[in-house]
Amino acid sequence: MASICYSPTLPPIPKLQNSKGTRPFPVYLSNFNPCRIAVPTFRSSRTKATNSPSFNTVETGAQKPHEEPMSIENLRGFFDLNLGNWNGSFFQFDGFGNLLHKVSTKLAVSSYGEDELMSLIQTLYIKQPPSTSISGYNDGPDWAEYKIKETNMFTVDKYQQIGYFPKERAFALRYQTAGMLETVLRQGVLGEDDIGEESPKDLKLPSRLPSIVCESCLYSLEKDIRARAFHIINPKGIIEMLVIFLEQRGDALSFPPSLDTTMMQGDTNRIVPYLGNWKGRSITKRSGVYGATIAEANTVTSLEMDDKGHLVQDITSTSSVSEITTNVHWTGTQTNNLVTFNGGYQMILLPGGMYMGCPCDVAKSVADSKSFHLEFCWLESPTKRQRLVRTFDVEGLAVSSTYIFEIKL
Repeated sequence: MASICYSPTLPPIPKLQNSKGTRPFPVYLSNFNPCRIAVPTFRSSRTKATNSPSFNTVETGAQKPHEEPMSIENLRGFFDLNLGNWNGSFFQFDGFGNLLHKVSTKLAVSSYGEDELMSLIQTLYIKQPPSTSISGYNDGPDWAEYKIKETNMFTVDKYQQIGYFPKERAFALRYQTAGMLETVLRQGVLGEDDIGEESPKDLKLPSRLPSIVCESCLYSLEKDIRARAFHIINPKGIIEMLVIFLEQRGDALSFPPSLDTTMMQGDTNRIVPYLGNWKGRSITKRSGVYGATIAEANTVTSLEMDDKGHLVQDITSTSSVSEITTNVHWTGTQTNNLVTFNGGYQMILLPGGMYMGCPCDVAKSVADSKSFHLEFCWLESPTKRQRLVRTFDVEGLAVSSTYIFEIKL
């Protein structure tokens, strides 16, 4: 078995400067993000995103945070949610929703320690392409081993800026590099032929210094299956690639889950399953292991396509506390698997009843001192869907996460 043991030390969180300093993104004209009003937005001081967040009560009807002091219990619950042996596949897509590569993977997750000293250990196994010996016989598949950095109370709060929903079984995490994803691609596509080239032929690798690597994880409502979605945004603020890990928990699975088996049946146009009216409920939590609930709301979403092929979306959100209602309306166009809304927000339609949303250009939001959002949606059945939205402040720090469950009317 090939072995790639990787356990780097975590460097300090890079700061994204405000409009008065040097930016990692080029400066453009201001940009309106159509998701900005639909999801609670939290503004903070530019030096520390988690200090004294304030939010627009007109837009969100947000409530005062209810602190949850059982942070150790939250961490233990998060560990329990991840424990076990996971079998599945890694799917790489470009920014237009086209599948680039598929790699079989296994993930072994265990933990040790108690209370504040608890740690989560994860080992990823990557199936390498078959190699042929000198005699001409296929030696069979080999599995490369990758040690993921341990997760503990300190890392989830300070570096990964976790957004965790215990009852809903969902979470979002931040990564500082895309090293794990690059290793999966190198070992799963090139295997022993990988000679460490910076840009191997016919293989798109993530940037060595991406501006954002965000993982959003949703668990199946019916099976012990989960989907982990990664947004990788390059240093210029443009979506570089999308990655999905579709995994099922179990020791011996002959047929791991695949996007092909979960794909919605019927029309080949991936937008069709999302059309119609959806009713649901959202819950927003501040980033961090304490996970204070900031806002809850009832939502109604309508997505229709007119006779000219234009998409029209309306979102109504009513706060559970103040009963203030917010209405959002915007229009967009579809080009193959890419939906672009007026104002610079896009939905990238993927197989398996999934889509991932993000700004067309994060740099524009940063330049205009506006927060921005990354979204992952999983339509597991024709009438039920889950969405996870990660909100970032103008410095690129994740300040909150919103979980939304909806049923089709």
